[in-house]
Amino acid sequence: MKTDIILCGVGGQGILSIATIIGEAAMNENLYIKQAEVHGMSQRGGDVQSNLRISSEPIYSDLIARGSADVIISMEPMEALRYLPFLAKDGWIITSATPFKNIPNYPDMDVINADLDRLPNVIRIDIEQMAKTGGVPRSANVILLGAAQKALGIEYQKLEDAIRRVFGRKGEAVVEANIKALALGREAQK
Repeated sequence: MKTDIILCGVGGQGILSIATIIGEAAMNENLYIKQAEVHGMSQRGGDVQSNLRISSEPIYSDLIARGSADVIISMEPMEALRYLPFLAKDGWIITSATPFKNIPNYPDMDVINADLDRLPNVIRIDIEQMAKTGGVPRSANVILLGAAQKALGIEYQKLEDAIRRVFGRKGEAVVEANIKALALGREAQK
């Protein structure tokens, strides 16, 4: 088993929380894991990216080579396209459909959507709206994780268990909100 994942988005969107949940689930399965993070100008709405590598065999580098990422999980559609050179030909993009327009020359969404439409394996969902209507407004990132579950090759229950461990110290209400968000994402990707 080997899965190379690029997690990306804009500062404050919860990319590193997704990485923590995936990493916790993988470590609990006694898998090897390596992670490299680039925070950029995260406190000013800049690019945040993390390479996350999971394997049943030892991993010798924490960086993902061009053309070899199995999955790109992106909290922002333009950011998904930024890392497209790293995606394997049969890789998956799971992205939010809603742009985070933090720059004055943000590309037209019709162009971004056309670029995504040309790719073979894309899941695009409006996680912000789902989070609001689902009553979990602070868990849009976990909705995206739920939508990515099958592409990651990690059992759903393992991610749910990881959420319990990662968020347990924040109280049962936070744990339950994130478990609900994970379920919403899983349903959206069907």
